[in-house]
Amino acid sequence: MTQQIAGIRFQKVGKIYHFNASDFPELQVGDFVIVETSRGTQLGEVANLLNDPPASRDGGWKPILRPATPRDLVLRQVWEGKEAEAVVNCRAKVNELGLSGVKTVAAEYTFDGKRLTIVYSSEGQENIDLSNLKKAMTRLYPRVHLEFRQVGPRDAAKIIGGMGACGIDERCCTRFLTEFSPISIKMAKTQGISLAPSEITGMCGRLRCCLVYEYEQYAAALKEMPRKGKRVITPSGEGKVIDLNLFKETVVVILEKNGEKEEFAREVIEPWAEVQALKKKAQEPCKIHGDGECNCQKG
Repeated sequence: MTQQIAGIRFQKVGKIYHFNASDFPELQVGDFVIVETSRGTQLGEVANLLNDPPASRDGGWKPILRPATPRDLVLRQVWEGKEAEAVVNCRAKVNELGLSGVKTVAAEYTFDGKRLTIVYSSEGQENIDLSNLKKAMTRLYPRVHLEFRQVGPRDAAKIIGGMGACGIDERCCTRFLTEFSPISIKMAKTQGISLAPSEITGMCGRLRCCLVYEYEQYAAALKEMPRKGKRVITPSGEGKVIDLNLFKETVVVILEKNGEKEEFAREVIEPWAEVQALKKKAQEPCKIHGDGECNCQKG
């Protein structure tokens, strides 16, 4: 019997984890289910169903315990309210203890209410001492297993949400990004984007995730274009490349004869160095016949 594997998501735009759904063939995408995870019992949403899943790393998939009931969904709302309360309480304790470098990002209860995780960030203070904060929060929540989990600035921005640096009403990471891709300043340079911090930095203080969206297309297009500053031969004469338009596949050249700028299609541009090399080779004597009559290239 072929196993049916369900991809389960525990947050709106979060990582997908896979579970064995073979006992519940009626499950559909969008349904809520109860599963057992390494962090305890959790309620999650079915994000996808796979009849031909990849091999499990540990030799098997944990089974889905059961579909969620209306009561489960109401209980989830109760926990969400308690999570918001825990965030407020933790922020108050952070201020009370003078932990200026700590930012309380979120609080997460497991579905059974046995475990409470405080999600925080502390940029620039990797080894900050949270012992007093942990003691204070444990006194407030003595009946749960309390954990603190540190996240980086990109994850913090994703969880908190809000407007994007570009003005979009919801950040890309909050709306649809399930994982963060490596991003470098080279991506901005390749796309001709201004390197001003306000142009390439996101609300997280890191390079914007959108720099990766069209990078491959720009990189591929640039391979077919002459580099800026390169000497070329155009239908109007020799000149130097000063600008590129990748969308139109055109090259702007400043001509040597009159200093004027002209735009040419990429196809009509020839690299000056290569043309000169071919001319030089054509003028060299034949290695077989020397300067005498030669018909090596004929026939």
